[in-house]
Amino acid sequence: MRDLLPVLSGWYAARAPFGLATVVAVSRSAPRDPGAAMAVGPDDEVVGSVSGGCVEGAVFELAREVVASGEARLETFGYSDEDAFAVGLTCGGEITVLVRPVTPEADPTFGAVARSVAVGEPVTVATVIDGPAPRGATLAVWPDGVGNSPRAPGAHGALGGPGANNTLGTLGSTGLDVAVTADARGELALGATGLRHYGPRGERREDSVSVFLHSFAPPPRMLVFGAIDYAAAVARIGDFLGYRVTVCDARPVFATPKRFPAGVEVVVDWPHRYLHGTDTDERTVICVLTHDPKFDVPLLEEALRRPAAYIGAMGSRRTHDERMRHLLESGLEEGELARLRSPVGLDLGGRTPEEVAVSVAAEIVALRWGGTGAPLTGAAGAIHRAPSG
Repeated sequence: MRDLLPVLSGWYAARAPFGLATVVAVSRSAPRDPGAAMAVGPDDEVVGSVSGGCVEGAVFELAREVVASGEARLETFGYSDEDAFAVGLTCGGEITVLVRPVTPEADPTFGAVARSVAVGEPVTVATVIDGPAPRGATLAVWPDGVGNSPRAPGAHGALGGPGANNTLGTLGSTGLDVAVTADARGELALGATGLRHYGPRGERREDSVSVFLHSFAPPPRMLVFGAIDYAAAVARIGDFLGYRVTVCDARPVFATPKRFPAGVEVVVDWPHRYLHGTDTDERTVICVLTHDPKFDVPLLEEALRRPAAYIGAMGSRRTHDERMRHLLESGLEEGELARLRSPVGLDLGGRTPEEVAVSVAAEIVALRWGGTGAPLTGAAGAIHRAPSG
């Protein structure tokens, strides 16, 4: 959805109705995760995808129908081998898709949400998908203290900004809005997206109303230390994967912006000092490519004591053994040292900076999703995994 917003915002600003299809639930080996989206706009222009091609034709027709009728639809697509021409997923999984019409009148939250996502403000969009509440109704929820800038003023202001409680829109009842707002802020803090169930007035012990919470948290950070050729390649692939990338090195002759992609932040500072003054969270990726004990040992002392999804360090096995000895002497415990991925990357046999970057990215993805890194050929079980941990 994030990638589609520039196009969708143009349609919305032009008051051109469009049908927005969003994956709200998946099972088994489904090809896309909840939140994947596709839209059909003016002149039948299509952007995005909900299945990688399996059911896009059917969703295209549904989107046209909901724009014509003004009523949202919920459809489930699964595997079908009974009819060669039947619409279904060839992977054997199942996806549930909500298709709803979007106009300024039907969805007054969309413009404010798109603006927040564009500038990196966190926001969650709650949408009713089923039950005794208006299907397709939306409620946008910002964290406390976010969304009240002059760009988005006051309750239902001229720019369509959030109200005093940092929400915009309604799901049909005050009780439901209150319950969903609390849960949406909790999901947003985790960067999580998924279904929640309530009673018609927000009762938590009932499940007659299904609400999809779609969190737009700021992109996770990738911190790359050591402004070498390998760092430039890792920064490029990190940017490609959607990370907000920062490269840090104490040597100004190497830490120059022209050596890195345009969207990458370049910082000249001692790595451990920069990291000490930088916030990290459970989604942050830290790649230590300095390959010099005077840089990487104090840096890893700092990194291994703070939250991060991945901490990897480059070096030979001899370098790794020496580094581990220094880190033990610094007072780090075995549990902290076990978080270190070193030598960095999966065993792909790569040698060039670009090939090593693919190896590092593969390890990050495998760790995130619980993958083994082994070839899928000859493996059994589901291809697509739920997040690990």
